[in-house]
Amino acid sequence: MKISFTRSVLVLSIMGLSTAGFAQDKSSDTTQRFQKKSFRTLSIGLNGGMLTHYTPFNGPSNGDFRTPEEKLGFGGYIKEQILPGFGIQADFLAGKVNGFRANSLPAGSQAQENSSFESRIDWSASLSGNFTVANLSLNKKRNLLSPYLTAGAGYMSSSANVRNVPDGANTNYEKHWFVPVGAGFKIGLSNVVSIDLGYTVYFMKTSNFDGVQSGLNDRFSYAHAGLEFSLGKKHSPQLQNYSALAALREQTATETGQLRAQLSAQSAAAERNRLADQQQYAKDMADDDSDGVANKFDKCPGTPANTIVDGAGCPLKTPAPVVTEKVIITEADRKVVGDAIKNLEFDLGKATIKEKSYETLNRVAGLLVQKNFSLKLAGHTDNSGSAAINQKLSKDRAEAIKAYLVAQGANASRIEATGYGSTQPIATNKTAAGRQKNRRVEFSLL
Repeated sequence: MKISFTRSVLVLSIMGLSTAGFAQDKSSDTTQRFQKKSFRTLSIGLNGGMLTHYTPFNGPSNGDFRTPEEKLGFGGYIKEQILPGFGIQADFLAGKVNGFRANSLPAGSQAQENSSFESRIDWSASLSGNFTVANLSLNKKRNLLSPYLTAGAGYMSSSANVRNVPDGANTNYEKHWFVPVGAGFKIGLSNVVSIDLGYTVYFMKTSNFDGVQSGLNDRFSYAHAGLEFSLGKKHSPQLQNYSALAALREQTATETGQLRAQLSAQSAAAERNRLADQQQYAKDMADDDSDGVANKFDKCPGTPANTIVDGAGCPLKTPAPVVTEKVIITEADRKVVGDAIKNLEFDLGKATIKEKSYETLNRVAGLLVQKNFSLKLAGHTDNSGSAAINQKLSKDRAEAIKAYLVAQGANASRIEATGYGSTQPIATNKTAAGRQKNRRVEFSLL
């Protein structure tokens, strides 16, 4: 009845403490990747269970007594977890070990039936290594089940009371070394509380633990159930059941999702900017008042139709004289244009005219003002890049030359700027020299 009551109290205690442990484990692990992590490494354990002189290493006939009697034992320990799979543990144990029917007496005799022993463990202390099967789960950071093995060395004080055994003798407070070897598993209820179920065999370094001297050293075992309480910061996990692989996988998945969201947002923003730039370019290069000057360069928008304007799109105060005589293009005129073509250079990939080209372009502008020639500008590129980009670049460069000539006094209405992209090569695009020839702006006097 006493043992049943004690077991009931132990079960109720486990349930109560487990609930408290779960309440403390609601917060998720938010430690960032590669940041130094805090773990619970120090723990204390309390347990209760059954002590018996029977072990898997001795049967009914190879010990001093044939029949075991289970007695209640109590234990506790302090453990420091050094690695996920290894810790140092100091154990304490107290209780009684009983047995009946001495094997030195005739089997089945009344004398054997009346023989027994009771060894009282006054105190016992041992230091053991605790080898935990490390948590290698890829999906759970905290392992629910953690099997373990223990082995170490200890020292105890015990006394034996022998009854009706001729070769036995009572002992009092004898001290002996022993080797504890155990196995078990822990059930992690939370970061704080674990259930501890284990079995330990104590190999005594004496044959007189039970009060009967024999040729073999005595042994006894302790099967226990208890609770382990981990000490440390509130949300820190226990080192003994923590899976670094699962934590890294979770953090990597989170970061991957964040990176994908950022890339998606950046792609959407880039597309919006591209469309906005495209719309702005179309608006800038349009000629709403049809005066021959693009909106971007037109400082006098809304000029009436057929108005002669300057390079800024503003009406000329003194209209240019109308030449009615027949236009004759001389070789000298062609040379001026040819020199301008030879010296024409732009910034790489842009429609910005380099300053070294201004001198020959100024001569072309003077020729247009003097003789009122019409001029056709045709921009061309090689086949590097997309067709859309090449078309835009060739058009922009032709428009840039037109704007420059108009700014020097040429009649904008007599200059036509067209872009052909890479559609009209004059040399092969397979060589650098050929591509250089294809990147050009052609001037045609009319």
